[in-house]
Amino acid sequence: MARARALASESGSETRDRILVAALEAFSEKGFDGATTREIAARAGVTLGLLQYYFGSKASLWRAAVDLAFAEMRTGLESVLEAGGPADERERLRLLVRAHVHFVARRPEFLRIMHDEGKRRGPRMRWLVDRYVKPLFDAVIPSIERAQQAGILPAGIAPVHFVYIMAGSAGVIFHQAEECKRVAGIDPSEDAVIEAHARALEHLLVGPTSQENSA
Repeated sequence: MARARALASESGSETRDRILVAALEAFSEKGFDGATTREIAARAGVTLGLLQYYFGSKASLWRAAVDLAFAEMRTGLESVLEAGGPADERERLRLLVRAHVHFVARRPEFLRIMHDEGKRRGPRMRWLVDRYVKPLFDAVIPSIERAQQAGILPAGIAPVHFVYIMAGSAGVIFHQAEECKRVAGIDPSEDAVIEAHARALEHLLVGPTSQENSA
């Protein structure tokens, strides 16, 4: 009864968001083919009919769930790339690395979906790349090229390699969190571990900060 009253008082926007969160979790765990709309509706605590009312097909629900995750990542990266950003290219790269690490730590489901779809030459991969991955890639490349020109990053390496090195290095500890817990005895979801991982990746890709150099 209490559950029914809570659902009745919930706005349509809140219900929709709850379905999207449940969908992101299910698609990341089981893939597009393995996840069912019935299971997602149950996770979200709604009827299958209500899920279909909001999203129609499973494909539309998948795209909406991915939109939710990418909107967060794009906001974080664009806040670094736009509005002038830091004058120092080294600092800009640090902020890019930090924004990406903190995003994938919050959204490991995003990583699982990207890994699952990125290995297939299918319509969902093409949709992901055309709608999100390529525009973000094109936005980051100028910053990498300026850092190469400034001698911060090696000039003889194509920028695409830096992008994939950063993406892979940032995310694997969160994608394989259970393995990390067993191997190292640490939980990658803890704030202190996320921060340590961000600092480590900054140091490896961009170099030590001025404070670290003077220590």
